Amino acid sequence: MFDRDYWHEIGSSLAKNKIRTVLTAFGVFWGIFMLMIMLGSGNGLKNGVTNGMGDFATNSVFMWTRQTTIPYKGLPRNRNFNYRNDDIKALKENIPELDLLAPRLEGYGGQAGNNVIRKEKAGAFSIYGDYPEWNLIDPANIEQGRFINQIDILQKRKVAVIGKRVLEVLFDKDESPIGQYIQINGIYFQVVGVFSPKNQNMNFGGNKEQSIHLPFTTLQQAYNYGDVVGWFAMTSKKGIEVTVVEDKAKRLLKERHKVAPEDDRAIGFFNLQKEFNQMTGLFTGINILIWIVGTGTLLAGVIGISNIMLVIVKERTREIGIMRALGATPAKIIAQIIGESVFLTTLAGYIGLVIGVFIIELIDRNLPVTTTQDTMFLHPTIDFHVAISALAILIVSGVFAGLIPARRAISIKPIDALRFE
Repeated sequence: MFDRDYWHEIGSSLAKNKIRTVLTAFGVFWGIFMLMIMLGSGNGLKNGVTNGMGDFATNSVFMWTRQTTIPYKGLPRNRNFNYRNDDIKALKENIPELDLLAPRLEGYGGQAGNNVIRKEKAGAFSIYGDYPEWNLIDPANIEQGRFINQIDILQKRKVAVIGKRVLEVLFDKDESPIGQYIQINGIYFQVVGVFSPKNQNMNFGGNKEQSIHLPFTTLQQAYNYGDVVGWFAMTSKKGIEVTVVEDKAKRLLKERHKVAPEDDRAIGFFNLQKEFNQMTGLFTGINILIWIVGTGTLLAGVIGISNIMLVIVKERTREIGIMRALGATPAKIIAQIIGESVFLTTLAGYIGLVIGVFIIELIDRNLPVTTTQDTMFLHPTIDFHVAISALAILIVSGVFAGLIPARRAISIKPIDALRFE
């Protein structure tokens, strides 16, 4: 099957009508070419979206308070309530599936004017009171110094971790901020760290680079919040859906704050895991659609090759009859026809695959380089195993494309073939 004469016969047969051969092969070429382009583009879109999330904990849920909508235990509807410090302990003790718990408060004054001053420089920035766990749920790159620690919380230290943009506004270039003091709403805080966000797409309250983190307990005291908690960020333990934590936390907090169990609007929440799962499902659907469209296009090309091979068999009926009369076995005739089909399919498919991968790589290399996560298209790639699998499927399809014409060729009796005009 792999001798020189065999391949010479295949080449001669396909070269008899070059235009027809090229046009037939183009269908297969275009099918696998478009499949590679669509797969690469789909991966680029997925990479862009997931990159925007950075290392944000996807198994997280966030809860805040809203007005009640149902009267309960003598209390009226439209009642406002707040989470309290003792809710922190209650959540930790009553929800064994809970992994990380990060209470948070937001300082006021950032939108009204300059709330942070250092010497003659000033700026308006978002002020947050946080626990160390916040940096595990929404990790940041600590450029200098450190983040808030547990001792800061216990001792209510007046320390601050500032964003990169805050550093640029309040400090001179190449000036170290660590150990320096900034004034926030009239109170002095010592800078102990500088951070840059790992993501900007997952944002709660404003531009992260223009924010300042204070110890949670310090902000409570500085802003006279008492024991009020703004909202909670929670994650579940490994292998447990965060929905379990969400449901238990809602029940517990409703009970503690005398909210009707059926009042679903009294507690606002955002379940990131649900959103992430929906996004993952969306990209799974996109990939399935890509394979359906790509496979359909490939199938159309393969059917085209099968039809052309039927035409070629009909044109070579007399030649096949002579080969059979000279002793050619049916197996040799089948191998000849299938060989032509596989050769044409594989060659066209390989060229389409190579050009498709080349264009995707070219796009990847020429995409604008960005250090942020706000792009929706990033690193379009094609998995090597997927490309090889597509080519292997194409070769198998070539065998089936040649099988029907081959069976037709051996079904003709040699004497009838010799008489064919």
